[in-house]
Amino acid sequence: MNALVKHSADATTVEEGLAIQEEQAKFDSKAATEVAMQNTLLTPRFYTTDFDELDAIDVSSVREDWDKLIDQMEADPNKGHFKKNEDWDHVDWENMEPGLKKEFIDFLISSCTAEFSGCVLYKEMKRRGNNKDITQLFQLMARDEARHAGFINDALREAGVAVNLGFLTQKKKYTYFRPKFIYYATYLSEKIGYARYITIFRHLEQHPEHRFHPIFKWFHEWCNDEFSHGEAFALLMKTDPKLTSGKNVLWIKFFLTAVYATMYVRDHQRPKFHEALGVEPDWYANEVFTKTSELTKQIFPITLDIDNPRWQAGLVRLQKANADLARAKAEKGVGAWLRSVGAQTRAAAAFVGLYTIPAKKHTVPASTRLEPAY
Repeated sequence: MNALVKHSADATTVEEGLAIQEEQAKFDSKAATEVAMQNTLLTPRFYTTDFDELDAIDVSSVREDWDKLIDQMEADPNKGHFKKNEDWDHVDWENMEPGLKKEFIDFLISSCTAEFSGCVLYKEMKRRGNNKDITQLFQLMARDEARHAGFINDALREAGVAVNLGFLTQKKKYTYFRPKFIYYATYLSEKIGYARYITIFRHLEQHPEHRFHPIFKWFHEWCNDEFSHGEAFALLMKTDPKLTSGKNVLWIKFFLTAVYATMYVRDHQRPKFHEALGVEPDWYANEVFTKTSELTKQIFPITLDIDNPRWQAGLVRLQKANADLARAKAEKGVGAWLRSVGAQTRAAAAFVGLYTIPAKKHTVPASTRLEPAY
């Protein structure tokens, strides 16, 4: 590693960024790492896939757009950005309202784990592949995700906690997804990440009095990285038209429903966090869903009908069932077990209700590439 590289924001490769994180691991928190280690329906997971199938991708059919995207990512406009500077305001963690502090730390740990999940997957593809186009892309994306995770960990260390990322790599359970499921899930994760970050950033531009932590100032450049990664997965899907047609449209609908529903339920677990931001969770969800739906028209032939009255009602039922499930799991005894089973059944029924809402169909444009516009 280059001895002059002091911060993950300045690292030019994922290996440099992770080495810096490893050096800092001595300061990390066991409690935060244990939270990041959890595997539930609502927590970020680590994924593995068929790397040989990924390595066999031929990007010739999207070469022009591919080369433009790679050139943009190699230019590395965000090098050095993800670290504290004079714009980083002092954070009074000691006197932060306890409920807000708990929810915000949970948000940061979840975000750090999600970013690092992408880093681990992309880095492994870069390590195991031989296809220059694919390994180059995944090296660049892994570099970005390592920076993001490192930056969030910097914020957590100020609060006296941080995630031991090296420990996660070795010990966290990995979930196997077929490559096409990786495309759908990761594409949506990147695009909804962009929509979430840019919605918060624009809101706080207009209402700076609600910017209770300086990390939100970095969301604009952050979401542009998320946007670029989503563009990459859109191009990967475009190399094989079968991925976005026929029976695979049902899988696309499943992942759209699952990603949207998971976001809604998770955000409603953090009322103090959204109150501090000056954001009403239902309004925020609708803003993010609307932006994400518009963006995914670039490659998906359907969008969810989020204006259908069944949509909001179904989300509310799912969120209530999840809250009841969490309460039941915190208790003991046969009664608690029965309430848990009942809540799981209601949650499953609510999800099926959401999935069976007819989707909106549209024609996918000839040109897939988009630029950040929000």
